[in-house]
Amino acid sequence: MPFLKRLPWLSLSLLLLTYIVFGWLLARSNTQPMLWLMFAMAIVFFTASLTIPFSKVTDYSVSLFRSNLRSFGVTVFGAFLFFLILARFRLFLDILVMIAAAMLVRIDFQTAGFNQGQVFWITTTFSLSGLAVGALVEKLMLQSGLLV
Repeated sequence: MPFLKRLPWLSLSLLLLTYIVFGWLLARSNTQPMLWLMFAMAIVFFTASLTIPFSKVTDYSVSLFRSNLRSFGVTVFGAFLFFLILARFRLFLDILVMIAAAMLVRIDFQTAGFNQGQVFWITTTFSLSGLAVGALVEKLMLQSGLLV
């Protein structure tokens, strides 16, 4: 029980709600199963990137700029992301809220004294569960006739 009492329930609830909304939006737009798999992998990758120590992040980011070709690739990728921000502003805001909720969870876990493995597994579980619950809610609402 002390483990459950230490969990940051407020930030985990916020994370769960943001992923429920995202899962509902994905299910509402009739997303292909391959895209669901890609989003699930992106969630796991993002959660992993939040839980690794920042010293390793700086090591990886320095390696991106060691050559001109890599720097050019990062610049083109950044320009593409900026275009996506402008073209799909609503999607950008939804993703920004999910990132902010995940970072809040990370900070709360760090304050509570959890180790990196626990943070990764709990955050991943809540994120993927929220995605699945959002899709389930959409499916149940369609079946019950609440949505057209």
